[in-house]
Amino acid sequence: LGETVQILEKCEGKSRDVTFFPFVSQGIFPAGYVHLKKAVVTNRGQYETVVPLEDPIITEVTSTLQEWSVLWKQLYVKHKVDLFYKLRHVMNELIDLRRQLLSGHLTQDQVREVKRHITVRLDWGNEHLGLDLVPRKEFEMVDADQISVSDLYKMHLSSRHSVQQSTSQDGGRQRHGDSCRMPVPHHLFVNLKSFTYNTIGEDTDIFFSLYDLREGKQISEKFMVRLNKNGGPKNPEKVDRLCALFTDLSNKDMKRDLYIVSQVIRTGRMLLNDSKKGPPHIQYRRPYGCAVLAMSDVLQTISELKEEKDFVLKVYTCNNENEWYQIHENIIRKSSTKYTAPSTNYGLIISLQLLRGDMEQVRRENPMIFNRGVAITRKLGFPDVIMPGDIRNDLYLTLERGDFERGGKSVQKNIEVTMYVLYADGEILKECISLGSGEHNISEYRSFVLYHNNSPRWSEVIKLPIPIDRFRGSHLRFEFRHCSTKDKGEKKLFGFAFTPLMREDGTTLSDESHELYVYKCDENTTFSNHALYLGLPCCKDDFNGCPNIPSSLIFQRSTKETLWISTQLSSTKLTQNVDLLALLKWKAHPDRVMDILGRLRHVCGEEIVKFLQDILDTLFSILDDNTDKYGPLVFQSLVFIINLLRDSKFYHFRPVMDTYIQKHFAGALAYKELIRCLKWYMDRSAEVVRQDHIQEAMRALEYLFKFIVQSRILYSRATCGMEEDQFRASIQELFQSIRFVLSLDSRSSETLIFTQAALLNSFPAIFDELLQMFTVQEVAEFVRGTLGSMPSTVHIGQSMDVVKLQSIARTVDSRLFSFPESRRILLPVVLHHIHLHLRQQKELLICSGILSSIFSIIKSSSLESSVQEEVEMMVESLLDVLLQTLLAIMSKSQSQEAVRGQRCPQCTAEITGEYVSCLLSLLRQMSDIHFQHLLDNFQSKEELKEFLLKIFCVFRNLMKLSIFPRDWNVMRLLTSNIIVSTTQYLSPALHKSFTDADFDFKVWNSYFSLAVLFINQPSLQLETLTPAKRKKVFDKYGDMRVMMAYELFSMWQNLGENKIHFIPGMIGPFLGVTLVPQNEVRNIMIPIFHDMMDWEQRKNGNFKQVEAELIDKLDSLVSEGKGDENYRELFSLLLLEKIEQETWRETGVSFVTSVTRLMERLLDYRDCMKGDETENKKIGCTVNLLNFYKSEINKEEMYIRYIHKLCDMHLQAENYTEAAFTLLLYWELLHWEERPLREFLHYPAQSEWHRKEGLCRKVIHYFNKGKCWEYGIPLCRELALQYESLYDYQSLSWIRKMEAAYYDNIMEQQRLEPEFFRVGFYGRKFPFFLRNKEFVCRGHDYERLEAFQQRMLGEFPQAIAMQHPNQPDEGILQGDAQYLQIYAVTPVPENIDVLQMDRVPDRIKSFYRVNNVRRFRYDRPFHKGPKDKDNEFKSLWIERTTLILTHPLPGISRWFEVDKRELIEVSPLENAIYVVENKNQELRTLISQYQHKQLHGNINLLSMCLNGVIDAAVNGGIARYQEAFFDKEYISSHPEDTEKITQLKDLMQEQVHILGMGLAVHEKLVHPEMRPLHKKLIDQFQMMRSSLCHGLPGLDKLSPACSGSSTPRGILATHSPMSPESIKFMHRHSPLNVLGSVRHSSSSLSSHTSSETGNLLILTDSMMEHPEDLYRMQVVHKFTLPSPSSSSLSSTHSAPSQMINSGHSSIRVGSPSLPDRYRHNREILMLLPPHRDRPSSAMYPNMTENGQPTNHQRALYHQVIGPCKPCSDPNLSVADKVLTAPSSWSLDSGTRDTLPFLSAHVGSVMVPPVPPRTLPPGHFSMHFDAFHHQINELPPALPARSLRKSPLHPIPASPTSPQSGLDGSNSTLSGSASSGVSSLSESNFAQSSSEPPARADTLDSMPSSQAWTTDTEEAESPYLPVRYSVSEPEVLDPLKPAPCRSHSAPLGPTPALPPKPYLREGCIPEEDLRPVPRPMPRKISQPLLTNKEEQAKVAWEHGISEE
Repeated sequence: LGETVQILEKCEGKSRDVTFFPFVSQGIFPAGYVHLKKAVVTNRGQYETVVPLEDPIITEVTSTLQEWSVLWKQLYVKHKVDLFYKLRHVMNELIDLRRQLLSGHLTQDQVREVKRHITVRLDWGNEHLGLDLVPRKEFEMVDADQISVSDLYKMHLSSRHSVQQSTSQDGGRQRHGDSCRMPVPHHLFVNLKSFTYNTIGEDTDIFFSLYDLREGKQISEKFMVRLNKNGGPKNPEKVDRLCALFTDLSNKDMKRDLYIVSQVIRTGRMLLNDSKKGPPHIQYRRPYGCAVLAMSDVLQTISELKEEKDFVLKVYTCNNENEWYQIHENIIRKSSTKYTAPSTNYGLIISLQLLRGDMEQVRRENPMIFNRGVAITRKLGFPDVIMPGDIRNDLYLTLERGDFERGGKSVQKNIEVTMYVLYADGEILKECISLGSGEHNISEYRSFVLYHNNSPRWSEVIKLPIPIDRFRGSHLRFEFRHCSTKDKGEKKLFGFAFTPLMREDGTTLSDESHELYVYKCDENTTFSNHALYLGLPCCKDDFNGCPNIPSSLIFQRSTKETLWISTQLSSTKLTQNVDLLALLKWKAHPDRVMDILGRLRHVCGEEIVKFLQDILDTLFSILDDNTDKYGPLVFQSLVFIINLLRDSKFYHFRPVMDTYIQKHFAGALAYKELIRCLKWYMDRSAEVVRQDHIQEAMRALEYLFKFIVQSRILYSRATCGMEEDQFRASIQELFQSIRFVLSLDSRSSETLIFTQAALLNSFPAIFDELLQMFTVQEVAEFVRGTLGSMPSTVHIGQSMDVVKLQSIARTVDSRLFSFPESRRILLPVVLHHIHLHLRQQKELLICSGILSSIFSIIKSSSLESSVQEEVEMMVESLLDVLLQTLLAIMSKSQSQEAVRGQRCPQCTAEITGEYVSCLLSLLRQMSDIHFQHLLDNFQSKEELKEFLLKIFCVFRNLMKLSIFPRDWNVMRLLTSNIIVSTTQYLSPALHKSFTDADFDFKVWNSYFSLAVLFINQPSLQLETLTPAKRKKVFDKYGDMRVMMAYELFSMWQNLGENKIHFIPGMIGPFLGVTLVPQNEVRNIMIPIFHDMMDWEQRKNGNFKQVEAELIDKLDSLVSEGKGDENYRELFSLLLLEKIEQETWRETGVSFVTSVTRLMERLLDYRDCMKGDETENKKIGCTVNLLNFYKSEINKEEMYIRYIHKLCDMHLQAENYTEAAFTLLLYWELLHWEERPLREFLHYPAQSEWHRKEGLCRKVIHYFNKGKCWEYGIPLCRELALQYESLYDYQSLSWIRKMEAAYYDNIMEQQRLEPEFFRVGFYGRKFPFFLRNKEFVCRGHDYERLEAFQQRMLGEFPQAIAMQHPNQPDEGILQGDAQYLQIYAVTPVPENIDVLQMDRVPDRIKSFYRVNNVRRFRYDRPFHKGPKDKDNEFKSLWIERTTLILTHPLPGISRWFEVDKRELIEVSPLENAIYVVENKNQELRTLISQYQHKQLHGNINLLSMCLNGVIDAAVNGGIARYQEAFFDKEYISSHPEDTEKITQLKDLMQEQVHILGMGLAVHEKLVHPEMRPLHKKLIDQFQMMRSSLCHGLPGLDKLSPACSGSSTPRGILATHSPMSPESIKFMHRHSPLNVLGSVRHSSSSLSSHTSSETGNLLILTDSMMEHPEDLYRMQVVHKFTLPSPSSSSLSSTHSAPSQMINSGHSSIRVGSPSLPDRYRHNREILMLLPPHRDRPSSAMYPNMTENGQPTNHQRALYHQVIGPCKPCSDPNLSVADKVLTAPSSWSLDSGTRDTLPFLSAHVGSVMVPPVPPRTLPPGHFSMHFDAFHHQINELPPALPARSLRKSPLHPIPASPTSPQSGLDGSNSTLSGSASSGVSSLSESNFAQSSSEPPARADTLDSMPSSQAWTTDTEEAESPYLPVRYSVSEPEVLDPLKPAPCRSHSAPLGPTPALPPKPYLREGCIPEEDLRPVPRPMPRKISQPLLTNKEEQAKVAWEHGISEE
C-alpha cells in the first residue's frame, strides 16, 4: 500500500506495471487498485525517481504515515500502550488533515492553519518514536542543498523548539512568525449562569467590574445584567447570553491585586421587608448586596484551562447603608462586622475563561463566544497599545458623594440623583448614558437611593458615550429629589447642579474630582430655558472666573450643599491639554511659538499620537514660516515625536508616520534645515558635556532621513532636479560628520559612548532611504567608510563592541548587502572586524550570527551567480581563525568551564553549533581552486602542519562531542559529507608534504584517528536504518564509510616504511573500522593487518606486538557489540589468503586461527550477556573464554578480568562455592611476597602479600557461605602459617577460631547432596562453546530431573528434547536446530578411604561422596542371549557408561565438559556378587553403628533391615542366585567364572554370619513390646539358613546356638569372631561396596550412588582391581516369581526427584521412548506401589497387578532390604517405604567445568581435615565419641502424610542400571528423589555426635575373651574389622589419643593431614563467620536426640508406623 508503480499498458480493466520500490519487478493488477497522480520523473533510467506533483507536505504525510505504521504496531508488542493509543489518535488526525488539504476547498488562511497542525503532529510523532527531526521552512521540508549549513542549523533549532513548544502547549501560535514587540493583551470572559439568591422577589440589576485593591479604584467599565423577580433575564432573548468580555488587560494588569466585584441593586420598595414604606407602584433603585472574587485565587486555574470554569460567589448584604460605597473593600478585608453573610452557600454562579491575543485573533479563534452576543467591556482609559484606527470618545463620570441640608425635616432625606446630558440648545441627548455594557444606553440616569442619608456616598461609575460632534457645548445636569415613603410616595425636587463638558479654551473637563455647586429649586421649577443657569458658576473654579454674578437670579446657590463628581476622558479626538491646543492653533498667537514648541515635550504621548498628523503638519508649517528662527526648535520637536514612536505603547503608530511621509508630507524645503541641524548636532558631540539631545537626534536618525529623502524628492520633483550637487555634497559632509563622531576616542567619556552607540544603532536603518537617491556602489562606499572609521581595536569597551557588531549585523541583514556589487565593497571591512573579535574570543555569539547571515546570503547568491571572489576573501580572512575559535570553544565545553558567570553551558553548546555550521558552510562553498590557493598560500611546512592538525582536530571533535543532537540526522549526514570531501582535498597535501624524509607522525596520526572516527559514526551506520531511509541516504550521499575507507587505505599504502610507526598504535582503531558491518569496508581494511604483521616481522623477526594488541582490542570491541559471524569468517579467509605467500606462514596461520577461535568465544559471550540469557549460559560462556585466555593465548590480565566477571556472576546467582573456586584462580597467581602491585579493577595499589591475604579471606568467606568448609579449612591453615611467621597473633587467633568453627559446622550443620545431570547439546544452532558437546551439571538445591529439564528448555526455548539416551547420529549433529539430551548420572567419588571407614560420621562422608568428583556413570540393563523365563537373572547384563570430566565438580562452574566416555558390560554373575556384597556391607555398617551406640533408642532401622533380608530369603531371595549360578550346567558351561561363583558363595555364607550378629544385637536392644517380631525373625532365620545349607556347605558348620531352641544371647556367646581374613575377603573385591553400605546407613536424602532405603547398593569404581570393576550395577533377582512378567530390575542408583511423577508428567517432552527390542521386557521395571514415586524408567514400564506389586515382588523386596530400611520421606508408612525402587534413567544432566589444578592439589583421595596425630604401633581402634560434640538443636519434625493413593504414571527412565528386586527403595523417596525431606528416624541413623566412652558395666557383662578382635589382630589387618559385640570392649586407654581408623592404615604413624587445598580467591569480610543454616537440606544427617524420653517416643512412633 502506498508504493509507486509505473503503468506500461492497460487492457480490459487490468494493468501491467513496474513497481519502483522496493523491488523492480513487473506484474499485473486490477486497474482499480491504483490511483493516478501527476508526477515528475527525474534521473530517468534504472535509478529514476518519481516525485508526485502535489503539495510537498502531503507527500511527507504519506511517507511518514507509512513509516509510523510499522513502528506503531511494535509499540503494542513492547507494551507501550499509552503511546500506542496516542499515536493512533495522531495518525487518524493526520489522515483527516491530509484529506482536507487534498480536497482543495480551503482558503489560503485555512490551508496555512491545516499545514501548521500537520507539522505540529508530524514533529510530535517523530520525536516520540525516536525518528529524525525534520527541518522546515514555512511548514515544508527544506532541501539541504538549497540553503547554507548555517540556515539549516537554525531551522533545526527552530524545529526543535517548535516540537518542544507543541509538546508542552499543543503548538504555540505564530511559531514561525517574526516575534513582534507588541505585548499580548489578555481578555477575561465572564458568564453569569444563575443568581440563586431568589429571596429578594424584586427586579435586580447586577453589575460586574474589575477592581484594583491597591489603588482602591475600578479599572474597567461595568457589565450590567438585568434580572426579573424570578431570577431570570428581564429580556427573554438574553437567556444563556449573560456574558461579557473584559478586554485589553495587560501583563501589568494581570499582576495587580485584582478582584471581580459584583454589586446587586434591587428595584422596588424602599425597605424590602416593610410593605408600608412607600406605595408598591413607585420603584426605587436600592442597594442590596455585594460579592467579590479574588483573581489571584483563580488566575492560575483559568490560565491553564482552555474552557470555561465555574465559580460560586457568595452575596453579602451591608449592615449600614452609609458604608455601601466601600462594602466590597470590607468584604475583601474581611471586616465582618460591617456586612452580613448569606444564610446559604449559594449566590452568583459565574464561569470564567482567560483569552489571549489581539481582538481580531480572539474573534477568529473563539467564534462561539461572539455568537452569543458577548458584551465588550473596556478598560477605563486606554490600553497599553493604541492602534491607529482605534477611535473612541468616552467620558467616565463617577457620582462620588453629596452633602445636603436636612431642610427642617425630623429625619434625614432619601436622596435620588437624576442626570441628563444636554446639548447647547437645551435638547436632552438621547441614549448617551450607559450604566454598563450588556444593556442599551439610556437618556436619563437615576442613582440608587440610600435610606435616610443626607450625606450619601454612591461611588457609581457612569459611562457617557457622547458623539464627538455634540461634545462641544454640551453639559450635564444633576437633579436632586427627596423620595418620601409616605402614602403618596412622591419624589420632591429640591436642588440641582450642572457642569459643561468643555471649557472655553477648547479643552475638555479635566480628569479629576470636581466639587459642583448645588442650586435650590422646587418641584414646580422648569428647566426649559437652560441659559438661565448656564451662566452661573458650576463650581469653585468657575466662580473664581466670573465673580460678578448678580444675586437676583432665579436660582440661588445653597451654600451648604455640594455634589462631588470625578471624570475620566478616554478619547482619540478630544484633548484636555492646553499646550497641544496652543500648538495646533499657533497662528492665533505667533508671538508665543517659541514657548509653544518648548512646551510640546511635556504633552502626554497619548495626546500626541492622537493628533500626530495635525502636529506634524503644524511643525513643518512653522518651519516653512521662519526656518532660521524656528529650525532648531522644530528639529527638536520632530526628534521628540519620532522617539516617542519608539515606545512599545505607540510602536504601532509608526505605519501612521510612514503613511504621513509618503502621502501627506509636503515640506519640500525641509531637507536643508534637517541636514544642517543634524550635522550641527554631530559636530558638537566632541565638545558638549551633556549630550542627551544629541543622542536623541541619533536615535531618530531613521525617520529624519526619511523626511530628508522625501523632502528632497518633493523638491526635485518640483524643480526638475535642481540643486542635486549641493544635496549630494551636503550628504557627503553629513557622512563625514558621522565618521567623525564614530572615530572619537570614547574611553574617557561615558556620554560619548552613548552617543556613538545611538548613532550605530540607527545607522543601518538609513540605507534603504539612501538607495532611493544614490547607486548601490555609492551607498556601499558611504557605509564602508563609516564602518571603517570605527576603532578597529577591541579595547574600546565591551558595551561598545556589542553595539558595533550589532550595527555590522544589521548592515549584513540589510537589503544593501544582498547586492553582489555592494558585497564586494563591504565584505572586507565586515570580515576585518569579525576577524579581530574572533582572535580575541570576544562577543562570539554576535559574530556567529553575522557570519551565518553572510553564508546564507552567499549560498543563495551562489545558486544564481559566481561567488568565487567572495569565498576567496572569506577563506583568507576566516578559515584559520574559525578553526582556532572552534578549538577554544570545544576545549571549554569539554572542561565544563563554559565561561562560568558569563554564559551557561547551554549557550556554549549553542555557540559551538553556530560556529560549526559557519565552518561547514565555508568548507562547502570552497571549490578545488579555493583549496589549491589555500594550500599554496602556506609559507612553510610548519604552517601547513599546524593548519592540518587544527582542521583534523576540529573534525574529530565534531564526531566525538556530538555537537548535534541524535535526531538531527540531516545535519549529521551533511556534516559527514563535507568532512569526507574536505579530507579528499587535503590528503594529497599530507602525502606530498609529510612522507619520506619529512614524515611527521603527529599529522598522520591525527589523520588516521579522524578517518577511524568518521567510519564509526553512528549516523553513518546505514544497517540500522529502515529500508526507505537507507535508500534515501544512499541515493543522496552514497555510503560515505566506503569512500573514507578507500581514502584511508590509499593513505596507509602511501606511508611506505613509516608504517612501522603506527604499530601497534593503530591496530585497535583499524580493528574498530573492520568491525563496522559493511562488507566493502571490511574487504578494504582487513588486509592492513597482514601488512602490519609483515612490517613487524621484517623489523623484529616476529609480530608479537600486533598479536598482543589485536587480542586486547578485540576483546573490548566485541564486548561493545561490534563484530559478527560474518566478520569472523571474512577475517580468517582474507588474512589466511594473504599469509599463504609469506615465509612466516606457519606462525601467521596459527595466530589467525587463534584469533578466529577467540572471536567465536567472544561473540558467544557477548550474545549471552546482551540478551535476557540465563545465568547458566552467561557463566558457561565466561568459563569458556576464561579458559581460552589462560590456556591458548596466555593473556594474564584478560584472564584475571574474566575471573572477576565470572565471580560476580556466581555471586549474583548465589553460587558461593563456585565463586570461591573462581577467585581462587587469581589467588594462585599471587605469591606471599612484598612486591608492590598497581591499582587494578577494584583493588587499590597494595603489596602482593596484602592482596593475596585479602583474596584468601574472601575465598574462605565464600566457601563458608557455600557450606564447603572442607575446602575452606586448608586455606585457613595457609593463612595461619603466614600469620604465625609474622607473629600476628591476633589474626592467627581469629583464623584458628574460624577453622575450629568450620569443623563444628561440618559436624553440626545440615548440608544437601546435589543431583548431577548429563546434558548433551547437539546441532549447529548452539553457540560454539556448547555445540555438539556433552556436559555434567551440578544441580541446584532441591532440583530434580524434571525441574532441571524444564530449566534447560527454558534457557534454550528453541531446543528439542531428545527422547532417547542413545548417542546422536550425524544428521542431528550437523542439523540446523538445537537438540537437548538430558538424564541423571551418579557421581563416582575419588576418595574411597574416608568412605570405607565405618566409624567416620556420615556428615563427613556425605561431603566426599559428592565433592571433588570427576567421574560419573549410568547403567543400562539388557538381556544377552536367550532369556530364561524361569530365572531371567541368568541373562541379565548391565551396560555401564562412565563419563570423565575435564575438571572435577564442584569447580569454577556448575558444569564441566565430558572429556571421555568409557563403556563396559557387567555379567549377571558379577552383578549378583555386587548386590549381595553391598547388602552385606550395609548390614555390617548398621550393626556396627548400633554396637557403638552411634544409633540408640529406636531400633526400627535394624529391625526393618534384618526383616527385609531374612524374610526375603525365606520367600525366595538369594535362592534365585543359587538357581541361576550354582547350577551344574552353568558351572560347566562357564568354567572361567569358577572363582566368581566361589566368591558369591562366600558372600552368601558371610551374609548368614552377619545376620546372626545382627540378631544378637537386635536381641540386646529390642523393646519388650517388639519381642514377637524378634522371635519371628529368629524363626525365619533358621528357615533361611536351612534352605541355603545344601547350596552353601559352610553354613552347616554354624554353631547350634542358632537353632530354634537357643536364645539370641546364646548365639552371641558361641559365635566365632569374624576373622580379619574374612573382612579382607569382603573388601578385596570391591572397595566401593563400603561406600554403598555407608550410604545406606546414612539415611541420606540423596542417592546418587545408591538408593537410601537399603535397596540398591551403589558400586563405585575408582579403586577397582579389575577394569570391569569400574562399572557396577546391582541386579535384583527375583527368586520365587512364577513368570518373567513380574521380575524386576533396579538400578544401582536412584533417579533424582525430577523423576517424581505427579500429574501428567508421564507424557513430558524429553522422555525416552521404549526401544522395540526392550518392549517385551516390561517385567524388568521396578515394583512400585501406586503412589507418587517415579518409576525407574519409561523404557521399562512397570507391570503390576492392579497397580500393586505382587506378593513375590514384595517378598523380593523384603529379602533384599527388609521392612526396616528407612526411607528418605518420613511421611510414608513403612510399607510405602519398603516397596520402592530407584531409577536414574533420566534425561537430566548438567554440564560444568572444574578446576584443572584441583586434583593436582588434592590427589584422588580427600582426607577429612583432622589434625595429625602420632599413634603407637598397633593402636588403630578409635572412639569417634572423642570427636563428637553435643548437639542440642534439632530440626522440627515434619508432618506425616501418605502418598499411597496417588496414581502411578510412567516417567522417563534413567539409562542406568536395571531394577533390582534386591533393592527396594522407592525412587521417589530415595535420597536423590527426595525433595529435602528428612528421613525417618534421623536420630537413629545419624552418627553419634556426642557420646561418652563405653560404660564399664557393659564390659562386665561380657568376658573379654568374647571380644571380636584384639589389638594385635587389628594391627595385622589392613582392613577395619567390624565389631559385632553388643558393646565395644574398652580395650583402649581412654586417655590415649584415638587415631582415625584408616581403610588401609600402615603400622607406622598415620599419614599427615590433607594436602593443600585447591585454593581459590577471596577474603572474608569482618562479619560473623559462623555459618547460618540454610533451609531444610536434601541430604540430612541429623544430630542425636539427647533426651531419652524423646528418643523412646520417636522409636515408639516408628514402631507403630512400621506395623
